Amino acid sequence: MSNEANNTSSIISKVWSFCTILKDDGVGYGDYLEQLTYLLFLKMADEFSKPPYNRSYNFPKLKNERNEEIEDSEACSWENLKDKRGAELESFYTALLRSLSSEKGIMGQIFTKSQNKIQDPAKLYKLIDMIDKEQWSMMGADVKGKIYEGLLEKNAEDTKSGAGQYFTPRALIRAMVECMRPEPMKMIADPACGTGGFFLAAYDFIANPKNYSLDREQKEFLKHKTFYGNEIVASTRRMALMNLFLHNIGDFESDNFISPADALISDSGLRVDYILANPPFGKKSSMTFTNDDGEQDTEDLTYNRQDFWVTTSNKQLNFVQHIRTMLKSDGKAAVVLPDNVLFEGGAGETIRKKILETTNLHTILRLPTGIFYKQGVKANVLFFDNKRASKDPWTKDIWFFDFRTNIHFTLKKNPLKLEDLSEFITCYNADNIHKRKETYHAETNPEGRWRKFIYDDIIARDKTSLDITWLKDKSLTDLDNLPDPDVLANDIIENLESGIESFREIMLSINLGK
Repeated sequence: MSNEANNTSSIISKVWSFCTILKDDGVGYGDYLEQLTYLLFLKMADEFSKPPYNRSYNFPKLKNERNEEIEDSEACSWENLKDKRGAELESFYTALLRSLSSEKGIMGQIFTKSQNKIQDPAKLYKLIDMIDKEQWSMMGADVKGKIYEGLLEKNAEDTKSGAGQYFTPRALIRAMVECMRPEPMKMIADPACGTGGFFLAAYDFIANPKNYSLDREQKEFLKHKTFYGNEIVASTRRMALMNLFLHNIGDFESDNFISPADALISDSGLRVDYILANPPFGKKSSMTFTNDDGEQDTEDLTYNRQDFWVTTSNKQLNFVQHIRTMLKSDGKAAVVLPDNVLFEGGAGETIRKKILETTNLHTILRLPTGIFYKQGVKANVLFFDNKRASKDPWTKDIWFFDFRTNIHFTLKKNPLKLEDLSEFITCYNADNIHKRKETYHAETNPEGRWRKFIYDDIIARDKTSLDITWLKDKSLTDLDNLPDPDVLANDIIENLESGIESFREIMLSINLGK
């Protein structure tokens, strides 16, 4: 093993081991990630202010609770922080976090609503010392990214934190990017970007010399003008900003490209070339408020937007409409959506018909259960290309890949890998989607997972349902070859939780209707 690989492995080991130590004190992965984000950002700002970079960075002085600079106070710099010990360190760090939260640019965005979650000053000092001993700015983006992405995945696995809903399986993201093949000098958006997984995969694809040989202008565009996102959860947005920063997207002086605003509130006017997204799970958009009796209550959120075809409180259907609005006239989208979007009546049927008319919805990938951190989710990836206005529907036929029937994954024992999706990527045929060939044949290959359905047949289906299956579920017929007991148990849990989620939404609708 090379010295560089050894050093990388050593750093990763240190970062992980410290996470374990703090976990014993009740500091979860999410809290650890936040503190690591604050400290790493400060350390790298300090490194960039010194040779060979010599970037002038003006660290502000400490501020009081009224956001007023304290006279003769020390600057909020790494140099001042690392020299502190004990109670002095704790108080300085707490004041530093508060002071930096009001700064402009990415510094203020990273430190928004920041708090010290490490109550033991000795352990805080050890974490600072560990970070101080490394030259982070000299590390490759792949090394820093590997460390941070690993922690994000661990945080997603922690079911108590609920962070899994912001984390899309990286193998699925890479497969979607492989199919979309984003090009240089094009804009890419994710209106619910979570920790930034789609951006990183798209960045890696465009920056890969095997795909493109980028000139200086293209590299600058990729770093500063390619990515645009929204994330309303402050801690998740912070992690996304840091994740992108560590992967060499943006820098200290760049404009912020991840908005904290709810993407669905209004049309920002932004039009992009590609959208890669996995909008948050859960059908209802709602807001919590305090009623006249001082009790917490919820209310359905509907978005009255003139660019929407229908007004609905269904979050998923609103995201579909919003994504269509965001695309340029020749823009392309790949979006992870739950099954209900494929078959729901009313607003769902209207939106499906409009998508078929105004875009070329050419591909649907049916996903297996057991790949998401939120249980009970049955989802699909819809690939569609936006088109200019026309009197005839743009969708002529839809190609379905059934990657769900008789396929079983679990998060720990059998997680989804990129090679599991290789057949789909080949069938997708990104080089020329008009030269696709079905693997399904009623007589010669009834088990084929790749099948085409024409527009006329789809539009004639009840509610224009896109919930189409043709493969036989072997677990129902082949009793001699049942899946492993843990897979069966997992399937039962998935189905039960999916049913409970649907029932919960029905009850919520009934209660809100009273």
